[in-house]
Amino acid sequence: MIIAGNTLGQISAPAIDIDRIESDINAIARFGFNEEDRGVYRQGFSEEDMAARNWLRERFGELGMDHRMDGAGNVIGRFGPAEGPAILIASHLDSVPAGGIFDGVLGVVAGMEVVRAMKDAGIEPAIPIEVIATSEEEGRFGGMLGAQAMTGKLTRGWLDMARDEHGYALKDAMSAAGLDPYGALHAYRRPEEIHAFLEIHVEQGPVLDMEKTTIGIVEGISGVFKWNCRLIGKADHAGTAPMDMRSDALMGMVDFAHEIRRIIDEHGTDKSRITIGHVACKPGFPHTVPGQVDFTIVGRDLDEAVMTDLAAACERVLSSIARRHKLHFAYEQMSWLQPAHCDTGLMALMEEKAKARGFSYRIMPSGAGHDVQFFCNHVRAGMFFVPSVGGISHAPDEWTHWSDIERGVQLLLDCVLELAT
Repeated sequence: MIIAGNTLGQISAPAIDIDRIESDINAIARFGFNEEDRGVYRQGFSEEDMAARNWLRERFGELGMDHRMDGAGNVIGRFGPAEGPAILIASHLDSVPAGGIFDGVLGVVAGMEVVRAMKDAGIEPAIPIEVIATSEEEGRFGGMLGAQAMTGKLTRGWLDMARDEHGYALKDAMSAAGLDPYGALHAYRRPEEIHAFLEIHVEQGPVLDMEKTTIGIVEGISGVFKWNCRLIGKADHAGTAPMDMRSDALMGMVDFAHEIRRIIDEHGTDKSRITIGHVACKPGFPHTVPGQVDFTIVGRDLDEAVMTDLAAACERVLSSIARRHKLHFAYEQMSWLQPAHCDTGLMALMEEKAKARGFSYRIMPSGAGHDVQFFCNHVRAGMFFVPSVGGISHAPDEWTHWSDIERGVQLLLDCVLELAT
C-alpha cells in the first residue's frame, strides 16, 4: 500500500460515512424523479440519464479523480496510479420506468465512497481503483450495452439493429445524447487491464430480508432462455360449443402452467425458475373460446446442463398437452444466455471479510441479470447483495435500510483494501 503525503503513524483506519452515501443516492434520485407515482424514470441515454452521468463526473472531479466517458457512455473515474491494471467497482445509473432509487445506483455510489474513505484515511492504493457507472444496463435496447462494450461482446450489427419497444433506434438515442454510436466499439477493456471486478447491489428479492441475513455472496448469475410460444386450437361460441368438443388453446396453456412445479422437481434444482410472464388470447372476446394463445416461457438455472433439461421437458410436456387438447404447438427460442460463475477467490475474500466484521451472510445465486455476468468470463469478478425490504425492486417502493447499506459498503471497502495492497 502506497502512503501518500503521510507517515505510517498518521494513517487512520478507513471508515464509511453513511451520511455521504445517503446524500449521493438522494441526489441521483432527483434525476428523473416523478412526483405523482414517486418512481424514477431514467432510462438509458435519456436526458435524465445523461444529466446523472454528468453529475457523477463532477463528483469525480471534486475528488481529484481522472475521469472520462467512453464511447459506450460508461462514466469512469480513476483513483491511484495512472498505469497498470485496475480494480473496477461498477454498476449502473439508468433505471426502468417507475423504478426505485437503489437499483444500480448503490453500486456506483459505494465505489465513490470507497475512494472517499481511503482518501480521508490518507491511503493511496498501489493498484488503481476505477469507479464505473455502466451505460444502458436495464435493457431498454435489449442488452447491457456498457458491460457488453467493455468485455468485447458488442458488434456493429447489433448496434445497427438495436431498438427499444417503441422502435426508437439505439444509434439515434446515442446520437441525441452526443455520442458516436460506433464509438462503443472502442470501449473494449483487455483482460490484462483489469485486476478484478466488484459489484455491490440490492438483492431485488426477498431471501436476505426474510432470513434477516446481512450479506448475500453471489456464486453466479443464472443462465436464461426465453421462448415465444403458440398454441392453436379452434375459436368457438362459448355458449354452444360443448366442453368435451372444444380445442381451447388457453386451457392447454393453463394445463402446462400447472406442470411447471413438477418439471422443476424432476429436471431442475432449487435454483431453477420457469415463468410464464406474458399471455395473449385470440380472438380475446368474452363469449368466444380462445382459438389461439401466445405466451412466453422464461427458464433460469445456474447450470447450463440443467437449463437444457428444463427446456427439453417444457417442449415434451407442451407437445403432450397439445395432443390431448387437439391443439397445434409451436415455439421460437428468442434467446439463450449461458450462466456466469463468479470467481471463487473473490467469493472467499468476501466471506473472510464478512466473518471478520461479524456480518451474517449466505452464498446464493442471482436470478436477475447484472453487469458482472459479462465480466465473469472475462476477468475475475465477484458480486454481493444487501437486503431489499420485502424483496421489492423495479418499483417506487424499493427500499434498503441505511444500516444494511452501511454494512455492505464497509464490506466492499474491506475487500478493496485487501485487493489494492
